[in-house]
Amino acid sequence: MAVRLKIPACAGMTRHPASPEIARQLQGRRTAWIFLCWRGRAIVAAVGMALLTIFFAGNVSALELRGHAKLQATSTGFPSDSLLRDFSDDPARDTGIDLRANFSDRVDGWTWHADYQLLARQGDQLELQQQTSLVDAGYATLPDDERRVFDLTHRISTRDDRVITHRLDRFYLSHTSDKTVFNIGRQAVSWGNGLIYNPVDFFNPFDPAAIDTEYKTGDDMLYAQYLLDSGDDLQAVWVERRDADGDVEAEVSSIALKYHGFTSQAEYDLLAAEHYDSAVVALGVALDLADAIWRSDILVTDSGADHFTSAVLNWSYSWIAWDKNLSATVEYFHNGFGIDDGDYGPQALARNPELLQRLQRGELFTLGENYLAAALTVELAPLWVLTSTLFNNLDDDSRLLQIFSRHDLQQDLQLLLALNLPQGDDGSEFGGIESGIAGRPLALDASIFAQLAWYF
Repeated sequence: MAVRLKIPACAGMTRHPASPEIARQLQGRRTAWIFLCWRGRAIVAAVGMALLTIFFAGNVSALELRGHAKLQATSTGFPSDSLLRDFSDDPARDTGIDLRANFSDRVDGWTWHADYQLLARQGDQLELQQQTSLVDAGYATLPDDERRVFDLTHRISTRDDRVITHRLDRFYLSHTSDKTVFNIGRQAVSWGNGLIYNPVDFFNPFDPAAIDTEYKTGDDMLYAQYLLDSGDDLQAVWVERRDADGDVEAEVSSIALKYHGFTSQAEYDLLAAEHYDSAVVALGVALDLADAIWRSDILVTDSGADHFTSAVLNWSYSWIAWDKNLSATVEYFHNGFGIDDGDYGPQALARNPELLQRLQRGELFTLGENYLAAALTVELAPLWVLTSTLFNNLDDDSRLLQIFSRHDLQQDLQLLLALNLPQGDDGSEFGGIESGIAGRPLALDASIFAQLAWYF
């Protein structure tokens, strides 16, 4: 696989300065210089040498290989007045392939991980995304490493209606002891108590309506965890990124510290972070009350110019009825960056740059301020689960009903089916936001998703 490593330049690195003035400047910036060099070439060298050393020194027979092959198909309709009909066939049909091979090996407390992906997409919605930036058309784009430190993704082929790419989605070294965990490299982390909406999970979160949530996209990061004697633990994450110019800058990085603790009846999280040059603090609680689980998070973001408060509160309960296992979830989400008057037109979005930035970064997937979601899961058979989820935007009274089926056909073969039914007035989030052309919203109709996965 052709892989390009974008290594940050160590500006000012010169063994023999050209003048005493340059020498004094370098001396005064010695700390910053060492830091930049370390996070660039030293990281590449350390991770590469460590992985290669463990790979060749380890016991080859202990090498673990697992993965999957997934075939996907979607079909999405457009209402008669949708502007998207001018750019795509109706219905829009797409197919995809997702091949994943996960390699790992363990030697004396050290473990290396390398997850390879081969991804291909072809169809009408993909062509729509390639031709216009009006809307994402509800179709997941292929990941890229444009803003990540290491470019571990290569486009094999790109056409208007077809894209083939391969990449390393995980590539990290891990050390585990009785009380510590330390990971360095391309990996993923998930935080927060949200079950449908999760404002605390700002490291590549899933779309609340995502169907296949088996793997989060990895980021280049350092992760550390320390277990206290009490059972509480302390976690730290440092994610470096590139800005629009391709430079690794602190303004687009993230440093987060989380304390996870226990009381006699509850669990709690305390989080402090610097995320994209914004200060973030969060408090989370999970407790068992009246045979149900209550979870909540409240998150405050200080962007320097303003404060934004987001929160989530959910209730989940499981029971047996008609000899079936059932579980229900109800969740309220307040999006502090959202728009509360139901106006999502181009001008309204332009007046909310904080919201737009998070939508573009893939941290948020909602336009409104207040949401109520409910999900019911029924185990129809030991290997067949049916889930119905209703997403409701309380600010514009639009909604999305998703009916999702997961059926294990046999031990290593799984079938996913999903039906999405959006409803709402023109101009609403799920009814179709305004395009700027009167009477032509960016609206989607019902969509069907099918995926057949084979695991090895």
